[in-house]
Amino acid sequence: MDRHMEKRLSDRAVAIGREGDISALPELLDMLGSTSAQVRRLSVSAIGKLAGLADSDTAVNGLIPLLRDSHPQVRQYAVKALKAYGADAKSAMPDLRDLLGNPLEKEYNHRDAKLAIELIEEALRIREKQAEHKCQKCGVKIEAEEYARSIRAFQREYCDHCFDETYLSRRNYDTQVELNKTIRASDGTLVQSDGERIISEWLAKHGIKYRYDERIRIIEGYTVRPDFYLPEFDIYIEYWGMDTLDYKIGMLKKQKVYQMTEKKLISLYAADKPNLTEILKDKLSKYMRFT
Repeated sequence: MDRHMEKRLSDRAVAIGREGDISALPELLDMLGSTSAQVRRLSVSAIGKLAGLADSDTAVNGLIPLLRDSHPQVRQYAVKALKAYGADAKSAMPDLRDLLGNPLEKEYNHRDAKLAIELIEEALRIREKQAEHKCQKCGVKIEAEEYARSIRAFQREYCDHCFDETYLSRRNYDTQVELNKTIRASDGTLVQSDGERIISEWLAKHGIKYRYDERIRIIEGYTVRPDFYLPEFDIYIEYWGMDTLDYKIGMLKKQKVYQMTEKKLISLYAADKPNLTEILKDKLSKYMRFT
């Protein structure tokens, strides 16, 4: 970027933050896409200074992608800005935890992310004490203990009765899934199909860390169980290995969730199996380099 343009945008971002001009939030959000890390950093800082003034959802949704910015100081300022939004930054918690758990992240970002998570959690606790909740299944009013229990387990609001029903159904499903994991990959991971074994072994061979079949909350109140999640790159891999009608309906719903949340999804299919590693490498090459 031209130095004069970079200085003009940087000065503008600082001025907006200093003046608390909430009408300029869209302008700051546009500047988050700048090629200049300096402009992005100052724009993030300005959005943080608008906390309590600007629309929280718009600001927080604009800040979350900056937690994965290529420049560590931009990520640092994004963490600090989200912390300023307190309970309104609840939707950023999964991304903050990913940053905190990334072993390649800078130590100062680990420190700031930990502080941000603690502050947001405390702000949420204070807010929840003042809120009234109803069971999402039967509609009855629920107590604070019921709310805390169901949110912790399912990220949904259930009374004790509906909680027990949901828990039993989920436990039966999870048990069946675990029983289906009968194929052992070379790194010891138990998977459900030969296609998943090939993917697992290829990722391990190339030193790419992954989580297999773990629940991950990617949108408020909704979790998914991706076949593979690459935390260092925030990439989801799904191996769609079945051809039944119910399976395809579930596949389309899951793909829609990924699309709505703008997650990086790599879809692989049973028909890809003869060339699975080549197709996987080709699709991953859009997000990373291979030696």
